[in-house]
Amino acid sequence: MAPTAPAGPGGPGARHHIISVLVENKAGVLARVASLFSRRGFNIYSLAVAPTDNDRLSRITIVVDVESSPLEQILRQLDKLINVVDIFELAPEDATERELLLATVSADPAERGQVISLVGVFEGKIVDVGRDRITVMLAGAPSKLDDFENLIRPYGIVELQRTGRVALPKLERRAARLRSVAGGSTDPAPSKIT
Repeated sequence: MAPTAPAGPGGPGARHHIISVLVENKAGVLARVASLFSRRGFNIYSLAVAPTDNDRLSRITIVVDVESSPLEQILRQLDKLINVVDIFELAPEDATERELLLATVSADPAERGQVISLVGVFEGKIVDVGRDRITVMLAGAPSKLDDFENLIRPYGIVELQRTGRVALPKLERRAARLRSVAGGSTDPAPSKIT
């Protein structure tokens, strides 16, 4: 199961579970999936929905803070929904997670250079410039966005929007065995890098 997450929007000691649900693109599916959590009083920390490579399917990525036992009950009930094709629970260490942040920040001429430098350090982009404000875009791991948000806050956040996490399982990494220069070879089966 997921490890204890650091203090953040979910609070200290919150256990974030990432659930990836592959569903059919049909009206009302998202509402039925989300209602399974809300009926039990579980707060959805983030929810992202988007089409997949198959135009008949969408992937819903849900991050919730629940204990493992009630979560198993919800997953079983999700599995019973007719429009649900597949369900995965992803532990943070086994998932590749990304999120997008858009923020409009106060940036008067005296501080504009500092804000631009900070955006550059985090590999973000400036997407709009006003007389005394800058809108920036940043994509990356949720922890990176948390750090950026904390550092940019003293300049004055006018508006901020985050998309919520999207996640896929990490790929298994294997390294090919080396062949001996003398012509012999080792076991042909690849080994897992740990």
